[in-house]
Order: sequence, then structure tokens, then C-alpha cells
Amino acid sequence: MNKGTKAWILVAATMALFIGASRAAEDVSLLKDMTSVIALLGLPCGQVVSAVKKGDNDHIATCKDGNRYRVFLNDKGRVVAQKQ
Repeated sequence: MNKGTKAWILVAATMALFIGASRAAEDVSLLKDMTSVIALLGLPCGQVVSAVKKGDNDHIATCKDGNRYRVFLNDKGRVVAQKQ
């Protein structure tokens, strides 16, 4: 391999590393947001451990205690959590 090819491989690997870290940070932020929303709505959860996006402003959140909620915006623009 020549120097140019090695340089491009290094750049690509570095970019992949930063993109992965950025997505992980977004995931942590989303989990914290889902935990806060569910708690503010007075529903049992503890901590959201995973969230799957179903659409714009529509997620399925799985809690540490086993509860699952669909968290979404209703037609009035309010955040709702429905037990699944």
C-alpha cells in the first residue's frame, strides 16, 4: 500500500470511531429523556434501559423493572406514555 492509501484508511477509521461515539451519546441522552418523561407522567419505571424509534416522536421504551411504554406525541401535541 502506498502512503496515500494508508492515510485514507486512517481517516476513514477515525471518522467511524467518532460517528459511533456520537451515536452512543445520542442514545444515552434519549434514554435519560425517556426516563424523565415517564417519571413526570407518574408511571413506574425506574430507568429506561432501551428505546426503539417507531416514528417521529414515537418510541417504545423498556424500563429496568420490565415495564414497557409507548412514548409519543398525541394529536394535541402532548407527550403521552401508554403501557405496552
